[in-house]
Amino acid sequence: MEAFLRSCRRTVKENTDQGGPMFHVVLGNEACDLDSMVCALAFAYFLFKTTDGEVVLPLLNIRQADLLLRSDNLFLLHETGLSPDLLLFRDQLDLRMLHHGGRLRLTLVDHNVLPSSDSDLEGAVVEVIDHHLLERNPSPSCSVTIEMVGSCATLVTERIIQKAPQILDLQLAHLLYATVVLDCVNMLPAAGKVTPRDSQYAEALELRFPSLPLRDTLFQALQNAKFNVSGLNTEQMLLKDMKTVSRSLNFAVSVLYISLEEFLQGADLEAELSAFCQKFGFDLLLLMTITFTESKEPIRELAVFSSSNTCRNQVRQYLEEARNPDLSLEPISSPHLHISAYHQGNSLASRKKVLPLIKNFLSQWDRDGCLGDAEEESVVPPTPMNSLVEGCPLDGGLPQISAQDLQEKFSKMGTNDL
Repeated sequence: MEAFLRSCRRTVKENTDQGGPMFHVVLGNEACDLDSMVCALAFAYFLFKTTDGEVVLPLLNIRQADLLLRSDNLFLLHETGLSPDLLLFRDQLDLRMLHHGGRLRLTLVDHNVLPSSDSDLEGAVVEVIDHHLLERNPSPSCSVTIEMVGSCATLVTERIIQKAPQILDLQLAHLLYATVVLDCVNMLPAAGKVTPRDSQYAEALELRFPSLPLRDTLFQALQNAKFNVSGLNTEQMLLKDMKTVSRSLNFAVSVLYISLEEFLQGADLEAELSAFCQKFGFDLLLLMTITFTESKEPIRELAVFSSSNTCRNQVRQYLEEARNPDLSLEPISSPHLHISAYHQGNSLASRKKVLPLIKNFLSQWDRDGCLGDAEEESVVPPTPMNSLVEGCPLDGGLPQISAQDLQEKFSKMGTNDL
């Protein structure tokens, strides 16, 4: 894998000008969670090993600076001996230039349709492997594999075992196995994520590589890394695991790995959320928190933020009345005027299951027409001078965390847990 990734970086450095070779890019979704990252790496490696004459590149769909926010990604890279310096990021390759030059083929993993900001690249998509609800229109030029399994890494593992099992080594198996175990919540049926197919291929990897870490210790170590938000400010927590949906309204859905009560404690939270929306052009934020009880049962909470009362109230009402799935929302007290907060009784309804609701809401909003509240005067308090508006905290890296600190933390975590 290391030699392949080095060759990818070298190829990009030497052939980005016009007139170079065709690039086949494997691209995960814009959240770049562990599933997206590993699927991009593993499937690109599979294509590299099984196709001739094609330049295949795995591309992480975030800026390089944002990788520090994906603490579980960094942890797994460290555990499998892969340096983040080997990876390619969205700000290191101009996909539009390649597409306009007729030099781009795209395979999408862990999503099946590009966001509106990348819709001009749809003509380059030749294959899709995903485990989310099908959204793209059928096309004879694009092969689509959609299965509602717990992890997209299950589908990539299946493809490799069926078509090229000889390319599997311990490092690649570790990447895939860890992702399936984390996505499927340690393969526990009560969590509502694992399917028989996930179990089948997790067990297949265990049989082929008995030296893989034990499930329980692997899951706990990955979850500890994923839930580590120490040192992150509000903007960084929102960006850590965020997906966007855009129609006439721009909607961000962020998963937060702290309790909603703790998140809502910030005195300047509304100003920070307002600044975040202004900076990135969002009309609405849906905040989905997840924590766990001592017995490892998930606790999910949900909050809706918008400085527009109309937008917030309509999406709040829509989610309260939703039945597919029924979120079983119970209102809880919020100290902030523009944040509606809920306990989510249906703890099995992850973001994967809530996103289709958001997309349906936006489609209805577009169809029925926006009620509009231009006359509303926002009462969000003024943004403090030291807020997130003045530049992105990531422009110069994370001020509270250094890469060395993270590496040391992950080393200790690996020693203690694996």
